[in-house]
Amino acid sequence: MQASSDTRRVPIDRVGVRNVTYPMRLRTRDGGEQSTVARISMYVSLPHHQKGTHMSRFLEVLNDHSCEPLTPDRIPDISRAICKRLKAEQAHFEAKFTYFIEKHAPVSGAAGLMDYEVCFACTSNGDDDFMMSVAAPATSLCPCSKEISVYGAHNQRCRVEAEVRFSGMLWIEDLVETLENAASHPVYAVLKRPDEKFVTEKAYENPKFVEDIVRDLALALDRDDRISWYSINSENYESIHSHNAYAQVTRDRRPPSPRTP
Repeated sequence: MQASSDTRRVPIDRVGVRNVTYPMRLRTRDGGEQSTVARISMYVSLPHHQKGTHMSRFLEVLNDHSCEPLTPDRIPDISRAICKRLKAEQAHFEAKFTYFIEKHAPVSGAAGLMDYEVCFACTSNGDDDFMMSVAAPATSLCPCSKEISVYGAHNQRCRVEAEVRFSGMLWIEDLVETLENAASHPVYAVLKRPDEKFVTEKAYENPKFVEDIVRDLALALDRDDRISWYSINSENYESIHSHNAYAQVTRDRRPPSPRTP
């Protein structure tokens, strides 16, 4: 049935399976390893003349690589294998997972695990296009509130995210630090009273609109020669409004292709 013809002449950009639960293993920047569970999605493009794709073949490809937990360096291999097995012009593979980093409070040194949202994605169509996205929580303090208030200023948690194309080795930890440094101040899993004083005062000394966060993040990524393209955003969960504030920047840092004479 799937291989039969279709007369509606409507090609499909992506068709496949999503949210397959699968083990994943990652190297950490300090030389260790971390195991997690990923939500896997796999798609192919479908030409206008083909009725459907073979859904079971996606899982067959994944199972062919199940001799050990999934690692980032194997993702392009799986994406290419999907393309080949399903005889598709283009295949897309993505793995979304939670990554943990131990952080120490700035004064007391109290340790706690912070969780971050991470996604590895690869599109294969003869070439491999690999991207990594990381989202980190942080805190932002409103410059306007600080300017007009007799005392205090409203602050809120924000979610800062970057999706990047890069060359060489870019650790999740590297991107997390860049994201957190773009906000008014990082957040922590464990804070004692001296830590709370330190964090709130540092945020007060570093007020930022959502626009400031994405602009500072853009400048930081521009200084990283490993990164060739990025799409970044920040969403501030407003503490005195019923809405959130949002800003986004997308920039391609690759040189333009030479023109054909």
